[in-house]
Amino acid sequence: MNTVNSASPVLVVGLGNPGPQYEATRHNAGVAVVGELLGRATPVPAQLSHHKRTNTEVAELAAGRLVPGRQVVLARTRAFMNLSGGPVKALADYFGVSPADLYVVHDELDLQPGEVKLRAGGGDHGHNGLKSVTKSLGGAAYNKVAVGIGRPPGRMAPADYVLKPFSSREQVDLSIAAADAADAIIAAVAG
Repeated sequence: MNTVNSASPVLVVGLGNPGPQYEATRHNAGVAVVGELLGRATPVPAQLSHHKRTNTEVAELAAGRLVPGRQVVLARTRAFMNLSGGPVKALADYFGVSPADLYVVHDELDLQPGEVKLRAGGGDHGHNGLKSVTKSLGGAAYNKVAVGIGRPPGRMAPADYVLKPFSSREQVDLSIAAADAADAIIAAVAG
């Protein structure tokens, strides 16, 4: 994916919707991965918090290291999914992160629950959060980390499905997927 460059940080952003009513929903799978990485960063940040020098409406942040010699900024956007692009671009600009060092973690309908896929560049697969990020970055290729949530049952609309909470079985799959996604991100950052 990229080579280790200690001059600029890596930015990992978990997409999701803000507010407690959305915390456990499928659309916030990316935020779960950031939570997993938060526990692996050194020194271990206590939690994500508003950054004093950035707009507090943009994101919550924590900084640390996932691999020796490389700072990582972990973030979750504070905008709704379809408006994720502005906050992601603001964070990348503020920290001087190139698209090659940006990892956007998102839910993916086309992967089974528990599956993870990391890819550099590529399309948005109809994901409105990714569409917003791609547009805000001017079409530049960045790393996408997809966390499978599966397809909605029957005739349920995808927009309704992503806003539903995970079932107990799916929460187990999400925990495994969050760990796998964190492993993939760390391996990619390590080069």
